[in-house]
Amino acid sequence: MLGPRALDRALLARQLLLERDRVPPLDVIEHLVGMQAQAPLAPYVGLWSRIDGFRPETLSAAIVERRAVRTSLMRATIHLVTARDALWLRPLIEPVLERGFRASPPGRRIVGAELAEIVASASEMLETRPMTSPELGALLAGRWPAFDRESLVFAAGYLVPLVHVPPRGVWGATGPVARTTLESWLGSPLEAQPSIDELVLRYLAAFGPATVMDVQAWSGLTRLREVVDRLRPRLATFRDDRDRELFDLPDAPRPDPETPAPPRFLPEYDNVLIGHADRSRIIPAGRRIPLPPGNGATRGTFLVDGMFAGEWRIATGDGRATLAIEPFEAIVPADLQALTEEGERLLGFAAAGMEPRIVVLTPTS
Repeated sequence: MLGPRALDRALLARQLLLERDRVPPLDVIEHLVGMQAQAPLAPYVGLWSRIDGFRPETLSAAIVERRAVRTSLMRATIHLVTARDALWLRPLIEPVLERGFRASPPGRRIVGAELAEIVASASEMLETRPMTSPELGALLAGRWPAFDRESLVFAAGYLVPLVHVPPRGVWGATGPVARTTLESWLGSPLEAQPSIDELVLRYLAAFGPATVMDVQAWSGLTRLREVVDRLRPRLATFRDDRDRELFDLPDAPRPDPETPAPPRFLPEYDNVLIGHADRSRIIPAGRRIPLPPGNGATRGTFLVDGMFAGEWRIATGDGRATLAIEPFEAIVPADLQALTEEGERLLGFAAAGMEPRIVVLTPTS
């Protein structure tokens, strides 16, 4: 039996949040099966918290050189993945995106044969060059004036495999959301027969031990029980404190539950917080993740003793960067000291060259 604290330490170990490692950023991104990236700079803070000596220009170069891409994947949300992962993950996650589109108001406005024509036309347009949503919408509306532009662009965004092109997502740069097709950007076709078994095994390596429902919640896919049952001879099995069956890779790390966990600052919607159906291993009862996505480098959440413990924000002005730490509850002095020291390192990364200042706000509850 594995209790919540044992599951927490196993998750932190898989996520490189117990101890930073000196590994290449793309290796970490692949190990994590991508990083949440609605906020374009979120992966930079996420990698800084996991990699010893991480430099943002290494990730920026990978994005500019097309070795990493931001694209719609798990749960129909934007993820940063390596180029080779994008080509096999997208076909596997296609049902999630199709279901999300058809359940949406724009999806209910476009049905039948015209939808296939719209998708094909949008794909052809976007293969020629990257376009913003207004640019694409204007072209599509010229051919299908009976539909509103929002619905037309929405169809393309969900049903055509697209990537967000730089400078969007590049550290120190900015730019509008412009997209082109995944295959044209990478110069390679989507994988014809991607392995769903490999997806489950990769998930367990980064998020296990986990239930079937956990895998489904993370990916957005359904009916994965038969996949896990097929893999059962290759997996280790456990029970949690509610007698649910957990699956894991036999040789994956499962540290002692009493292993110390240092404080860690995370960006908005880091997958470590939302990668399970039951998040009690890392989120205390009654808590949720309230932050709307920003740019990913000025606000986020933090962990104390391995648990979601509050939010942070960075404000800049007059050459000064102020990190505001807002805990949910009072933090014991030793943990607060460690959190403050980690906050100083965060400012050195996210606001390099500015005068650092840290403010600990009154607990919210």
